[in-house]
Amino acid sequence: MTCLHDRHINPLILADLDGSNWHLADYVKRGGYEALKRILNEKITPEQVIAELKASSLRGRGGAGFPTGLKWSFMPRQFPGQKYLVCNTDEGEPGTFKDRDIIRYNPHALIEGMAIGAYAMGITVGYNYIHGEVWAEYDRFEQALEEARAAGFLGDRIMGSDFNFQLHAFHGYGAYICGEETALLESLEGKKGQPRFKPPFPASYGLYGKPTTINNTETFAAVPFVMRMGGEAYAALGKPNNGGTKIFSMSGDVAKPGNYEVPLGTPFAKLLELAGGMRDGKKIKAVIPGGSSMPVLTGDVMMATDMDYDSIAKAGSMLGSGAVIVMDETRCMVKSLLRLSYFYFEESCGQCTPCREGTGWLYRMVHRIEHGQGREDDLDMLNSIADNIQGRTICALGDAAAMPVRAMIKNFREEFEHHIKHKRCIVPAYV
Repeated sequence: MTCLHDRHINPLILADLDGSNWHLADYVKRGGYEALKRILNEKITPEQVIAELKASSLRGRGGAGFPTGLKWSFMPRQFPGQKYLVCNTDEGEPGTFKDRDIIRYNPHALIEGMAIGAYAMGITVGYNYIHGEVWAEYDRFEQALEEARAAGFLGDRIMGSDFNFQLHAFHGYGAYICGEETALLESLEGKKGQPRFKPPFPASYGLYGKPTTINNTETFAAVPFVMRMGGEAYAALGKPNNGGTKIFSMSGDVAKPGNYEVPLGTPFAKLLELAGGMRDGKKIKAVIPGGSSMPVLTGDVMMATDMDYDSIAKAGSMLGSGAVIVMDETRCMVKSLLRLSYFYFEESCGQCTPCREGTGWLYRMVHRIEHGQGREDDLDMLNSIADNIQGRTICALGDAAAMPVRAMIKNFREEFEHHIKHKRCIVPAYV
């Protein structure tokens, strides 16, 4: 993990963490649980909490970027039965490794954020769904839950108030599809993790058929800071419509891979500088700005782009989970796409025909191009298959498989054409 100590960039969630100061006492020293205490002691209303979230411009940090305060307002306040709060820590997107660091280094920020969310939406039971291949972090979160319960920050009549909230950890099964919120709910119910048709949406029909709100780990972990500093002050850290800080997982051909928390709107060039620049001084060639499912952009475009939802969208991609995969001049784009296509082919749950069949077609066609068996019409056919997958599946995995194909061909078409025509890679062999 990398925490920033730059005079222009002050992290919130990852501030002053060293791997040993994750306990409750450490979190309290950093001002932890003060926001929850103030809400309960001053009897701040749920409506006021949601209003602060709306003012903060905090957007979902899991990929969709949906405004958090607006999402919380969808929860039916007067629903007579049980309602649920779910945290999505099923971090399976290649290139993404921020959420596991949050529960490893600052788990109580997540717990406090979920408790505040439960209070705001009138929820008494919550679950944190943690990726099945993450073991030590799951144990760490269980320990943090025990600390919070013992201190009275979870359970019945929290801090002497009328507020009750029980929070549990749930270990997933390592399936990428369970990162999709409705597949996660199916898995949480003990069923096969496959996406549900929507509508109905989880806010009205979620876990066990009850109203449910699902947010990403980083989203919940940001909530205490929003409430502590105020919505407008948090929003001012970023830029309009992109409030606060964001944790970016920098990987690939950078000198110092790691998690970097910076204000939204920070230039990519600055983020790359924080990550030590390009490894071995090589030239930047391509960047996937938001996890492997997002469209790739050329290095030149990224160097002129800011890291926020709107700027990345304008450049032709999406911020997604904030997983920034950097590729240098030695990388073959055909080989890179082959690896991505194989991943989505393997991880498709098989429920939807366009995805089940189409991901296999994409993988096999890119495989033959990479291995010198490409045909002249392969690129048009790849685009056609991607078009027939995208937007035609229950969940976004089909889109996740299609978008890298379309973007790779669009931005690096000559590389694919060279592979097909000359049966070999255009990229020089580097030692």
